[in-house]
Amino acid sequence: MATMSAVFVLLVFWLDLLALNSCHPVRKKDACEVEGQKADCSHMSLREVPSNLPANITSLDVSHNTLRALDALILARYPRLVRIDAGYNSIPRLQENMCRVLPALRTLSLPHNVVHFLTEKDLLHCSNLTWLDLSKNRLKLRGDPFLPLQRLAVLNVSANRLTSARLGTQPQLWSLETLSLSGNEISVLQSNDFHYLSNSSLRTLELSFLPIKTFEPGCFKPIGELCDLVMDGTKLSLNLTPKLSQELSMTGIRNLWLRNTQLTSLTNATFSGLQTTNLTFLDLSRNSMAAAHDSPFRWLRTLETLILERNNFKHLTRSTFLGLEKLKLLNLRTALVKSKTSAYPVIDDFSFEPLVSLETLLMDNVTFQEVAPHLFSGLRSLRRLSLGWSRVNLKMVSNATFASLAGSPLRALNLTSMSIARLGAGAFFWLGNLTVLVLDRNFIDQTLTGEEFKGLASVEEIFMSGNKVINLTPWSFRHVPNLRTLTLGRCLVRNLDLDPSPFQPLRNLSTLDLSNNNVANISAGLLQGLENLRVLRLQHNNLGGAWKRAHPGGPILFLRGLRSLETLSLDYNGIDEIPAEGLRGLFRLQELSLSGNYLDYLRDSIFDDLGSLRTLRLQKNFITSVRREVFGPAFQNLATLRMERNPFDCTCESILWFVDWLATTNASVPFLDSEYICNTPPGKFNTSISSLDSPSCKDLIWFFILYVVTHFVVLTFTAVTLVFRFQGWRILFYWNVLVSRVLGVKELDPGEVRFEYDAYLLYAEKDKKWVERHLLPLEDEQFKFCMEDRDFIPGTSQLEAIVETMKNSRKIMFIVTERLLKDSWCTQYKARQALHQVIEDSRDSVVLILLEDIPDYRLGQTLLIRRGMLKSRCVLHWPVQRERISAFRHKLQVALGSSNIVQ
Repeated sequence: MATMSAVFVLLVFWLDLLALNSCHPVRKKDACEVEGQKADCSHMSLREVPSNLPANITSLDVSHNTLRALDALILARYPRLVRIDAGYNSIPRLQENMCRVLPALRTLSLPHNVVHFLTEKDLLHCSNLTWLDLSKNRLKLRGDPFLPLQRLAVLNVSANRLTSARLGTQPQLWSLETLSLSGNEISVLQSNDFHYLSNSSLRTLELSFLPIKTFEPGCFKPIGELCDLVMDGTKLSLNLTPKLSQELSMTGIRNLWLRNTQLTSLTNATFSGLQTTNLTFLDLSRNSMAAAHDSPFRWLRTLETLILERNNFKHLTRSTFLGLEKLKLLNLRTALVKSKTSAYPVIDDFSFEPLVSLETLLMDNVTFQEVAPHLFSGLRSLRRLSLGWSRVNLKMVSNATFASLAGSPLRALNLTSMSIARLGAGAFFWLGNLTVLVLDRNFIDQTLTGEEFKGLASVEEIFMSGNKVINLTPWSFRHVPNLRTLTLGRCLVRNLDLDPSPFQPLRNLSTLDLSNNNVANISAGLLQGLENLRVLRLQHNNLGGAWKRAHPGGPILFLRGLRSLETLSLDYNGIDEIPAEGLRGLFRLQELSLSGNYLDYLRDSIFDDLGSLRTLRLQKNFITSVRREVFGPAFQNLATLRMERNPFDCTCESILWFVDWLATTNASVPFLDSEYICNTPPGKFNTSISSLDSPSCKDLIWFFILYVVTHFVVLTFTAVTLVFRFQGWRILFYWNVLVSRVLGVKELDPGEVRFEYDAYLLYAEKDKKWVERHLLPLEDEQFKFCMEDRDFIPGTSQLEAIVETMKNSRKIMFIVTERLLKDSWCTQYKARQALHQVIEDSRDSVVLILLEDIPDYRLGQTLLIRRGMLKSRCVLHWPVQRERISAFRHKLQVALGSSNIVQ
């Protein structure tokens, strides 16, 4: 297998090199590019090897120039060179001293030059070479030019118009492992053509695209250790192939490529000569092969891989693969086709029965009439079956469709794009070992009841994207409890708002794809219990309404509980807001994609739990501001950010932090210079966000501080003014109370001071008769009131008498009526004098007797007293009913004997 890989590498290398130079022009460089010990001087139109390169280089590429020589004098400056690539130049010959000055040279590549005569002295000092490529030159060999190359492992002399495979006259090239003679004009392989390799260890021989007419007997005998033979594009036909097989019987051939050799049919004699070999790999693809008669592979008992891709078989029978008991891989991709005029190809029952060891059967893009009841019978080792894109009459997969695989250990089944419209009950019942089921891009339109997957207890991956309509039920996946990957994209999945959820049985699910389904209605419990879910793809749906605050019942938090989620795709969902709890708890999320939505304002806390985020995609939204409060947690460990094509507001408040982050981050930010464009303010419209000047933003901080201080002072002044305007009385009152308390004011104990009067009566002159009629009768041995007309000493000044009697009274009792409030003498002097004296003499003795319902604000305006200043027992209402006067007397007694200041 190692030699087979070497052949593939060699073929791919030359084909890619040819395609690269013919289809993809490379920009001309102005100077050599030196990286480490490698110098790349290709595509510079050089006429000679540069002489100013570092002396320690080990690899030199001077391909695609106009060199006419590899000057040994210049190359002597680089004695450590191990590899030289000088392809695509105009070099006509090799200088014999080149290898002498380059003792370390191992690889010399000179394809697409004009090397003509090649003699032994040209390579005399190149004994250390291990790789020599002289393809696509004009070689004319003189003598034994390759005789000195005893360490050479790979020699390529393809496309040189050589007419013989004989490259020497005596044994040489002892270490040669790979030889390419493809694309020459060799028409006959003579018996002594490879005599010069009789002592070599040749393993791989390329003879592709040769006009071979015959193989002389014993032509491959000198290279008996040959393992790999590539003859792609060589016209062998039905007559020449048996001769080739016969000659290869003398070798150790293991791998044989016969692609595009015009081998249109196979017979019993085609490979009969290979029966004594140990051939394990045979590639017969691209031959337009239509028939295989009389068990053509019966001689290939050791074959393990057979590739019949891109042929034109019409009928496969039970004898077609007879003898391939050890075959492990059979590739029939595009091997059975139907034209407009031809009939459907036929595959008989038991056609694959001889393939008892077959593990992989590839039948993609084939056409045959039907899946017969015993089509796959006998494949007791089959592990992988691929029928994708095949045209078969298989509208419905029934319980009998794959019954012929009941005895096989099938692990993977690919039924992609087979026009399947329905899955019957127990469709895969016989495939109990199946782990991967691919049903993508069919026309399935049905309700999944769960019976369709009955028997698939071991299945781990189901792919059903690209179907028509899938109606889910709570039981759809009850028979696949070990499912880990489920894709339902692009198939109009319905009933995602069921309770319980259709995915409830899938406790081991790690990947779920519901993209491109136009889903709008989902339930909060849709993903409940999927604690192992790692990848969730919901892009291209209509889930914007589910996260709206205006949604009935509030936003639907369908991501709650997904503690293991690592990848979340919500692109193009019409999302214009993310609820505060929308992404809560996603501590392991590494990739979040929200591109193509309508997001503009993002709450400060939505990304708080996304500290593990590595990739964030928010391009094509309406985001104007990128603030630390919102994006700080998500940007902590970010490796890739995509936020291009948003209408950024390029002001200091909106993106200053973002600009500073971009300047210091190691994260990849594609299109930063071209797609991160300012939309506002007008002065920065259509400019890059990097144009924001950070220092100028920082200078604005002092203006901001001044603004805040000024704003605070103005608001404070306004608030204080309003408080004093509407609550100043209360403040002054409590201030006086506080001062009185601090100065030790307290209600005097009756035992400490004797007062001449219990209460000084303060009333309007017009209320005098009421006082005499109702209040004075309440006097007795306990109470004594002071009344001006009765108790003032004649001849004394009225003002002095008022002051003196108030001092000698325990309480000052206001008889409150509308007449009192209108009496200027009472309000402007008596009331003020009373309150002044009370405060000045440290006495808190005021009692209000309300004869009328007077508003509190009027009491404050006229008497400078409010009810709120006094205890409730010191505010009395005169009873309307006579029988309640006795109760009033008791209340009055309490009021006259207590403090009235609110504690």
